[in-house]
Formats: sequence, C-alpha cells, structure tokens
Amino acid sequence: MGYRSLKECVLDLERNGHLVRVTEEVDPYLEMAEIQRRVYAVKGPAIYFENVKGCRFPAVCNLFGTIERCRFIFRDSLERVKKIVRLKADPSNFWRTPFSFATVPFTGLQSLPRRVSEGPILEGSTTIDQLPQIQNWPDDGGPFITLGQVYTEHPDKGGVMNSNLGIYRVQLAGNQYQVGKEVGLHYQTHRGIGVHHAAAIRRGESLKASISVGGPPAHTFAAVMPLPEGLTELLFAGMLGGRRFRYTLRDGFVISTDADFCITGTIDPKKTLPEGPFGDHLGYYSLAHDFPVLEVQKVHHRKDAIWPFTVVGRPPQEDTSFGQLIHEITQPMVPVELPGVKAIHAVDAAGVHPLLLAIGSERYVPYGERIPQEILTIANALLGFGQCSLAKYLFIVAGEDNPDLDVHQIEQFLGHALERVDWTRDLHFQTRTTIDTLDYSGTGLNAGSKLVIAAAGNKKRELARKIPENFTLPGGVFQLCPRHARDRRCPRTAILRLRRGRNGNARVRELSRRAV
Repeated sequence: MGYRSLKECVLDLERNGHLVRVTEEVDPYLEMAEIQRRVYAVKGPAIYFENVKGCRFPAVCNLFGTIERCRFIFRDSLERVKKIVRLKADPSNFWRTPFSFATVPFTGLQSLPRRVSEGPILEGSTTIDQLPQIQNWPDDGGPFITLGQVYTEHPDKGGVMNSNLGIYRVQLAGNQYQVGKEVGLHYQTHRGIGVHHAAAIRRGESLKASISVGGPPAHTFAAVMPLPEGLTELLFAGMLGGRRFRYTLRDGFVISTDADFCITGTIDPKKTLPEGPFGDHLGYYSLAHDFPVLEVQKVHHRKDAIWPFTVVGRPPQEDTSFGQLIHEITQPMVPVELPGVKAIHAVDAAGVHPLLLAIGSERYVPYGERIPQEILTIANALLGFGQCSLAKYLFIVAGEDNPDLDVHQIEQFLGHALERVDWTRDLHFQTRTTIDTLDYSGTGLNAGSKLVIAAAGNKKRELARKIPENFTLPGGVFQLCPRHARDRRCPRTAILRLRRGRNGNARVRELSRRAV
C-alpha cells in the first residue's frame, strides 16, 4: 500500500488486527528484544511499544514477522512489481497478454526519486543518546540500529541515481565511540557502500552518509533487495511503495523526507574503531573488529516519529520474511541473470549465506560416463553473483536427473545429491577467497574457503534411513564438550554462542502472552 509514513502503516495494521500496543514502560536493554522473539516464535502480531524506558520515542517491531503480513503491507503494489520483473525477464510476455501489463508504465513513473524542498523529517532534531538504546543480547557491544537504511553516493559520480541504500548494523554507543558524536558502521566488503568507501579512500576524502530509520515500509524492504550494482534502491522503493522516494538536501546531505529519523555524518577514510560484538544470524556473536566510524553531524526526526527495530539471532527470525519475499519477486530473473540455473535456494535455517542449494542444466556432451560439467561452470557463476557470493557450501545438481526436484524441499534435494555424488571427484574447493564477514570458520576476517559439491548422473548408492545400532564415531573424533552450549569459556568453543539474558522473568512472559 502507498503509505506516506511508518505511522500510517502502524495505524493500518492496528485497524486490521495485525498490531498490538504495549502501554507499560519496557526496558530497551534485552527486555524488548525478548518480547519480540517470543511473539515472533508464535507468528504473533507487530508490537508497538508506547513507553520505552529512558526515551521519549515509541518503538515498533515485528512489522515483517510473517510473510502474510508482508503481503498485506504491500498488497496494492506487490503484484505490479512482480509483473515488471516478469516482463523484464521475458519481454514477449507483453505480447501474449498486453492488457495485464497496462499498469507497468505508471508503476515505472512512481519509481523515479523526487527532490522536494521540505518534509516531515525536518520538523525536529535530537541527539544520539536520546534515541532508543535497544540491545538484543547480553554480550553485544552496546545498543544497535538494526533497520538503518544507510545512504551513500559514489564519490566519482554523485547524484541519487548513483547511490546505494543498504541495511547495515549501526552501533550507537559503547566501545571507544565518543558519546553522541560517533557511531560504528558494519558492512560486508562487497556491498555497494563498500565500493563507495573504497573510492573515497582512493580520493583521500570523507564519505558522506545519511542513516534513515523508519519511513514507509517499502524503503526498509528496498534497502535489503539484492539489486545489481549501479541500480539505486531508491527506484525500487518508489515502485514497491507506490509513491516516489522523496528526498531533500541539507548541508550537502541527502535526507529522506518521509523517514522517521535521519542521522547525517561523514566517514573518515583513515579512521576505524572496534565495533561489536553483535549477536548475529548465524547463532553466534560476531566479535569486535575495526570498522568505519561515522562522525555524526545532525539527527533529524519527524514530530510523530516511531523507531522501528528487529531482533537478529539464530533463524528463523523476522528477516526470514524478507528472504521469502525477495525470492517471490526475483525468481523469474534467476535464469536470465544466470543462464542454465533453474532454481536456487539460500537455506534460512543455516543462516541464509552459509548454505546454497541449486539446480542447473547439464547439457554438455558426455564422452563416456555422464559427470558434472556444465553445472560446475554454473557453480562458478553463482559464487560470483551478488549475495550468492557469500555462500560457504554450494550443493548443485543436474535438473535433467529429476525434472520434479524442488530446491525448497531440502531433505529431498540433499537425498538426491548424496545418492549421486562421487566423493573422489565431485568436491571442488576454492581456497583463499573472500567469505562472509560474519563467518569465523576461515583463516581470518573476510578470508577462508568455499566448497562446491556437484552431482549428476545415475544413482551410485542407496542412503541409509536410520543410524545403525551400537554406532560409534571413528577414532580421533570427539563428541562436543558437554559444557559447549552452556559455558562460553569452554576451550573447545572458538566463538561465543548467543545466550539470552533476563528472558525468563514473569514480567516478560506476561507481556509476551498479552501481546499474542
């Protein structure tokens, strides 16, 4: 729906039974996050916290907690966006059913960013310490912004059409940051902002950034869309929101006028500070490392500002819905962008990035035994494609071996692959390559290896369906230390598992129960 603000969305969800209000004062330190986790786990409603302890701004979470609520929020525009994607994937669709694409030109016009002179975001100003200081996990380095839309422009080109809008975590306080004057930015090296930052370092100049929080839900979703480099997310935000992305310029900064909050500042090309730890989607804390610092200039907010947040942790979490919706929208483009790929699936239960399943074509002429050939070429393309490049393990099979194979039926897919893989031939390692910044299984930060497991041809074995009686592990293989899941000081634990804090008290249980 074409919401003009986050408040419009909140009121609409409330009217339609998708949101509840919590009127009691709630602590942003661990308590709010635990309530969100409990409500999300039972597919509960969005939660509006009217009274955040130590803060004058209300907060909202679980907006995207179910795929059904996501579809409800974007009910007026989602199908139009899907039509545009289908048309781009196969332009001949227009001539088959021209009338079904009649709205496409109007949707395209709505996608163009619009510069304005004023807007609600300029109604008020505040400071970093006055924002909700929400901390999700006990060992986090401090409070974080978890739905911050970070806007930057390419230093060599400039302009909103050469911009990047991405959701990156922002540490508001803690560590060595100057209170109220500095915040930490954490992002993957391959992200669009990383390209902009590298260009700024090369030029020896600071990079301007604007961090928007809130605004129409389409802005948040656009910031997580895996768009091709050079295509600004502002276009998609307007298209999905049914309303052009509005922005203004203040002190040389681009500011989203429909946002609830906007932090402006500059990134010094020579300055980094420790950021983290942060309880992440792999189920562990990503540890403290040096990352860029934003030197804060101003904090703008609208007079009726609402602070949206999400909880990051072991999946499934709220960002699971983002993944489902992204797949719905982009699926027709996969075979266009990656010829030969029939389907791909980033497994949410594995933390999304570590495990990628794919079905490809195996059309190369077999001289002798039919073995993986074309799917290996496809595998290399996948590991260099957008967010698929973060995959740690890629299982890829030939679609011709089972045309009915569904990449989303994980048990069926893995069974098919394991029945056909040749363990002496079909393991393909890529060593000393860039990996997920959050992955600690490599040789260092951003460095490690990947594994492609390819399978094609006839079945080579029947899989056992149960563990044999009296089964024992081979010599030299030890069971996990009994303390592994409980004692973070265990020497066999290289990194820290996420552990909840004050999550069992009666107050949290009661508030969660009432919210549901």
